[in-house]
Amino acid sequence: MRVLLTGHQGYLGTVMTPVLTAAGHEVVGLDSGLFADCVLGPEPADPPGHRLDLRDVPAGLLDGFDAVIHLAALSNDPLGALAPELTYAINQTASVRLARLAKDAGVRRFLYASTCSVYGASGGDELLDEDAPLRPVTPYAESKVRVEDELSELADADFSPVSMRNATAFGFSPRLRADIVLNNLVGHAHLTGVVRVLSDGTPWRPLVHVADIAEAFAAALVAPREAVHDRAFNVGGEQNNLTVAEIAEHVVEAVPGAGLLITGESGADPRSYRVDFSRIRAALPGFHARWTVKEGAVELAAAYRRHGLTADGFERRFTRLARLADRRADGTVDPELRA
Repeated sequence: MRVLLTGHQGYLGTVMTPVLTAAGHEVVGLDSGLFADCVLGPEPADPPGHRLDLRDVPAGLLDGFDAVIHLAALSNDPLGALAPELTYAINQTASVRLARLAKDAGVRRFLYASTCSVYGASGGDELLDEDAPLRPVTPYAESKVRVEDELSELADADFSPVSMRNATAFGFSPRLRADIVLNNLVGHAHLTGVVRVLSDGTPWRPLVHVADIAEAFAAALVAPREAVHDRAFNVGGEQNNLTVAEIAEHVVEAVPGAGLLITGESGADPRSYRVDFSRIRAALPGFHARWTVKEGAVELAAAYRRHGLTADGFERRFTRLARLADRRADGTVDPELRA
């Protein structure tokens, strides 16, 4: 298939590209380059692509593609809280416009990177499947809910949108993110010897390795239409439904000499949920989440040592909010986050 991959120079897109090309697909990227230089280790090999803001995609660019995998977004809650209007402009308005352009161009499958954060304030110990009530608590999660709804309205006999609700990602990518929970905790342990948890450690989080996300998208790309058409899928595995304290304990085991400090200083976190992943296993029989959080912590600790992670890189270059602040300060990104 000829596939347009948005966000190909991001944390997830950098891992997904070789998975898709190894499966025989022709991948063309689209990325504004906001985080293209956030590299730890050797420079990754990118596919041919367009350096273009998602808000500026011209109609003709979608011609000739069989599918779109749409990853590009302002990709976490702190960014959404900083600039809610930009989160909605990019994550919602531009995403839905891209889907309409794809449909008009004859693209048949549109895989959308949504998030398990849509369950946000669900609480409790029950496992949430894709039919559970959606209770987003941030602009980031709310934008994802809105896009899912609008994609469903576009679905017809010729256009199949699929909403992939990724659990919280973890694991090493050549374009690293340090502002997601496991990557962050391992980084602190590596640099300071302390696994520092600011909450009370009780909230539940579903996690999934970045490589497993890539494999799930690759499977959904070629699945029979009736298996995925206009459906949402939680992406991950039940073994990685863990409390923040349990995640931290795996980090302590992975980083020799690290100690655990649970401060509780940030107070109660309303985002707490456990997720059921049976639908994706039933619809995509070739897929199951292989990586555990324990294995991911070991992988990250080894990568941080191997590639010489520094405190400055951890706190600035690989943290989305700090990186954008630095780029706005040096004039390489404007107030509207255009590079």
